[in-house]
Amino acid sequence: MKQIIQNLKTGVAELANVPCPQIKNGHLLIRTSTSLVSAGTERMLVEFGKANFLNKARQQPEKVRQVLDKLKTDGLLPAFDAVRAKLDQPIPLGYANAGVVLAVGKSVEGFSVGDRVVSNGPHAEVVCVPKNLCVRIPYGVSDETAAFTVIGSVALQAIRLVQPALGEVFTVLGLGLIGLITAQLLKAHGCKVLGVDLDQNKLNIARQFGVETVDLSKSEDPVSAGMAFSHGRGVDGVIITAATKSSAPVQQAARMCRKKGRIVLVGVTGLELSRADFYEKELSFQVSCSYGPGRYDPAYEIEGHDYPLGYVRWTEQRNFEAILDMLASGRLNVEPLISHRFPLERALEAYELLVGKQPYLGILLQYPKTEERSEGDLQSRTVGLDTEDVLKGKNQISGASEPVAAIIGAGNFTTQVILPALKKTKARLRIVSSSGGASSFYAGRKFGFERATTDTGSIFADSDVNTVFVTTRHNTHARFVIDGLKAGKHVFVEKPLCLTSKELNEIVDVYRENAGTILMVGFNRRFAPHVQKMKVLLDVMREPKVIIITVNAGAIPSDHWTQDPAIGGGRIIGEACHFIDLIRYLIGQPIKNVKATRMGKNSAVTILEDKITITLSFDDGSFGTVHYLANGHKSFPKERVEVFCGGSILALDNFRVLKGYDWPGFKKMKLWRQDKGHTAEVKAFIDAVDKGDPAPVPFAEIEEVTRVTLEIAEMIK
Repeated sequence: MKQIIQNLKTGVAELANVPCPQIKNGHLLIRTSTSLVSAGTERMLVEFGKANFLNKARQQPEKVRQVLDKLKTDGLLPAFDAVRAKLDQPIPLGYANAGVVLAVGKSVEGFSVGDRVVSNGPHAEVVCVPKNLCVRIPYGVSDETAAFTVIGSVALQAIRLVQPALGEVFTVLGLGLIGLITAQLLKAHGCKVLGVDLDQNKLNIARQFGVETVDLSKSEDPVSAGMAFSHGRGVDGVIITAATKSSAPVQQAARMCRKKGRIVLVGVTGLELSRADFYEKELSFQVSCSYGPGRYDPAYEIEGHDYPLGYVRWTEQRNFEAILDMLASGRLNVEPLISHRFPLERALEAYELLVGKQPYLGILLQYPKTEERSEGDLQSRTVGLDTEDVLKGKNQISGASEPVAAIIGAGNFTTQVILPALKKTKARLRIVSSSGGASSFYAGRKFGFERATTDTGSIFADSDVNTVFVTTRHNTHARFVIDGLKAGKHVFVEKPLCLTSKELNEIVDVYRENAGTILMVGFNRRFAPHVQKMKVLLDVMREPKVIIITVNAGAIPSDHWTQDPAIGGGRIIGEACHFIDLIRYLIGQPIKNVKATRMGKNSAVTILEDKITITLSFDDGSFGTVHYLANGHKSFPKERVEVFCGGSILALDNFRVLKGYDWPGFKKMKLWRQDKGHTAEVKAFIDAVDKGDPAPVPFAEIEEVTRVTLEIAEMIK
């Protein structure tokens, strides 16, 4: 299927042939008929992408601070690589979609195959959208008209915040798509409306809706016009829908408002406020968040938990319904707002329009009809990639025993860390998979895979593939590992191996039944060059060792998927396992005893399980301690490893510098850049597959570390 994606680094948009997304629980699979280009948001993304690094930094100062923190702790090259990789991620464009339901996911009620619906799906022939972001289109409302629903809901949410009353006077600053819809909705509330803009065409359209206007191109003063429009009293409220770096719209809004007037910001403007204006009039100022309550709440949007009607009357979905009702009744007219229509094959012309000088307003993309596009082509979940490596035959191999790799998962970590490491090996890159399609296409093309897919089953069924990498969310690891082993594939799975003891027991049984396969968990730190040096130095020491690892883990919000016990397993299972494995590796003895202490309950702290101390005891008298702490500051280095043994000390700072304090024959090891062992880890795994060598990490140690980690997670509950 075709989808519009953008490279954030260059700003270039493309119409790509990507795999059709897979249907998910709580989602609808929708065939798009029409989508609306968001002139404001999408133009901003295109302009941001086309900006140079300096201008990008100026537009996102908070990101610059994050980069500077990483620069302090990890060094120049890792910070630069992280920025470059982040900008190289594909961005699906669009969020105003109308189409027909192709499939209904589990736990979805109220929708059927064949329903016409609107959603916030991107510009793609097929989209997979959570049920709470979809609404059926009423009879009599065309798909083109319905495509304005999501944009209309942005306007409606601002109006709900400003709380207009019959007879009140309002100003709308900025008469783009959202501004013109806002003006109509205010008129429908029985309000007098003054519209302000400098575009003659937009002003003319506003007048068609009965809106008084102020033409900035003629140097008309919006403040004096607002005062005259309100009979000298000042307007009751202002909704700012303009997009400008200037703070003038906010300042003008404050000056034209009456005492206790209301100002709501929908667009993007400067925010240099005059305290006197707000203080003397006791003005209220609020920023509107997208299309209503539920926005950016994973429980509402992704998991499908609705807000109770009695407590939250207007959610995102109910705002969609309200806009569709207004369209059906004719009280909201979007026909005059349509300035351009492009068939999907010419969609890139729309983006040239956004950054050009030709005037535009509502830009609709029209998708191929059923008779023009076969269902087979449209819903194909695997596409071939004509990458440079494929075309040159670099992926062809001569021996059937050589590594042929597929990877499940194409997120940031995969594309920034695992795939660059895999690309350096001799593995033939066969298939890359993701649930959405765009990310697997992008990763596959960048790293030279033969195919991109959203059908993970095709990987296990592919007779060419003998090696599978699993880099998906933690709750899927066990299932994919078991499927891979049963299919006779070698499996590399990012940590953790699994989330429960039941899953671990099943993996152990399947692994034993499939002798000859390699199962490896991504315990990369034991492959880091500094750690390898420490291992050599420690192996000749006969005295018991004491290892202290301090992890400045950094805070992660409680609603992040890694904190969800059912999805991420929590941070101890998801990340602290690294350090348990590192101590186990350095000491080289089985773990004998485990203790764990977490932070005590306190009203000031909501998450306790990511602030703990773990102590591991070993048969030879050695012990190790992991201080895993998420309550530090990100400007402090993330990891420090200290080893005390025989009157000497080894200290490793953030995988950059290893120092020996009175250590026989060793003083210092410093690398130009941080290296946590990912490249060496992947190479060791592929080499073992290629040569038929034993697994780089013995499965007995993987099982032991996983069991200890699961035990610790239970201790601190």
